[in-house]
Amino acid sequence: MSGKPKLTYFNGRGRMESTRWLLAAAGVEFEEEFLETKEQYQKLIKDGALLFDQVPLVEIDGMKMVQTRAILSYIAAKYNLYGKDLKERALIDMYVEGTGDLMGMIITFAFTPPKERNLALIIERATTRYFPVYEKVLKQHGQEFLVGNRFSWADVQLLEAILMVEEKEPTVLSKFPVLQAFKARISNIPTIKKFLQPGSQRKPPPDDQYVATVMEVFKKD
Repeated sequence: MSGKPKLTYFNGRGRMESTRWLLAAAGVEFEEEFLETKEQYQKLIKDGALLFDQVPLVEIDGMKMVQTRAILSYIAAKYNLYGKDLKERALIDMYVEGTGDLMGMIITFAFTPPKERNLALIIERATTRYFPVYEKVLKQHGQEFLVGNRFSWADVQLLEAILMVEEKEPTVLSKFPVLQAFKARISNIPTIKKFLQPGSQRKPPPDDQYVATVMEVFKKD
């Protein structure tokens, strides 16, 4: 073993992308194994690698971790991206849950039948429910980061969420000047900047091939 975390998931964003973001932000190199066949997935289950028969799977520090929230919490704590005390962790958790709700709408978008896709709802939620919260928080405390004036998991996931929405609607931050500045600032943190460059392990938006692979692997017999 190289000692690097190993990520087992599809060759696409899905529920694993936030883990890639967080490891990259922490400056941690990781390896990936991509699920491409139903047989691979069934073997993981048969071997007992998936506690609840679900991916993502992250092998780290001798553990086989599943459940995205548990994985992200562990990585954030391990690499000092989870605040300095319980109150800061609570704030980080709240912000992460908010961005997670918004990102969940986008993650499922590609798997929704075209006639049922509601992009307008995603943009409406982003601009009226979620982004105003972060705009207000950053404006009120006047600091560079969301929590405790230090870089945290909350900042990483907010940038990821912003970029995901901008892919759907490039002008989405037009009424949020503080978030525009936040985006520029966080994007220029060296580890983040590296992850945003072509050739990194960041995945592109889901295409038809990705969706087809996921559907095939999870298809019931």
